[in-house]
Amino acid sequence: MATLVVPQNVSVVEDAENLRKAFEGWGTNEKVIISVLAHRNAAQRKQIRLAYWDLYQEDLVKRLESEIKGDFERAVYRWILDPEDRDAVLANVALKKSSDYHVIVEIACVRSSEELLAVRRAYHARYKHSLEEDVAVHTTGDIRKLLLGLVTAFRYEGAEVNSRLAKSEADILHDAIKDKKINHDEVIRILTTRSKTQLMATFNSFKDSQGTSITKVLLGETADNEYKRLLRIAIRCINEPIKYYEKVLRNAFKKFGNDEDAITRVIVTRAEKDLQLIKELYYSRNSVPLDQAVAKETSGDYKDFLLALLGKQD
Repeated sequence: MATLVVPQNVSVVEDAENLRKAFEGWGTNEKVIISVLAHRNAAQRKQIRLAYWDLYQEDLVKRLESEIKGDFERAVYRWILDPEDRDAVLANVALKKSSDYHVIVEIACVRSSEELLAVRRAYHARYKHSLEEDVAVHTTGDIRKLLLGLVTAFRYEGAEVNSRLAKSEADILHDAIKDKKINHDEVIRILTTRSKTQLMATFNSFKDSQGTSITKVLLGETADNEYKRLLRIAIRCINEPIKYYEKVLRNAFKKFGNDEDAITRVIVTRAEKDLQLIKELYYSRNSVPLDQAVAKETSGDYKDFLLALLGKQD
């Protein structure tokens, strides 16, 4: 369930004209930028960009970059891009920071097969080389094997489940964890090739046989390392994406000074998808509405923009 609120009878030409007016004169009218862009869906935002170019022969994205700054600019920039182009940018930024490989896992495991393919195409068009090429360049060893397998996957999207296979592969995963061989090729094969529905059945079979979830076992029985962390994130993104995103937000607010990149990423990428479900889970787990947490921990135009995406009416 999306949180994005889009009015009826939108005119993208009027939107482009209003944005142009917001840039003119002394200073920038950030309120107009928010009132327009934070209430338009992906198709409308694309049409606004095209209309702006037709009217003024100017790239709206570049103009916005020159008019606004800081967290507000980064949030608006990510929002106004086509979803697949946005993910390509997020992936590229993440690859430059080894601490952000979880963003690659998130994109590869939450997006559908068609969406992931679109991201790879957008990455190729924007950066003139492939996502898998850059993953290979920036990573090594087990992390490289895992990330390459995830970003190149084209999973079957059907609902069919092979229960016998689920039990067999749950046993393979259990044995790998027990023998401290979670980097085994079979583990990576299972996680990077099976459909999400099949994997969820495998994870459920693991829990039924072991009495606890695979993520908890991974957390408790193996030495902590980055590969294991990414493996857990992949499993959570496939099995429980709403719970994963809620935890990302909860942790982002706990950090000293907050993790604005994480807050922006979740709200911007999920506002047209399932942010309402994330909001509901956040409230049930923290007894604080997500809107209230955002209002408390952010400020200025950045705060107003995020609240608009969360569905707060002006």
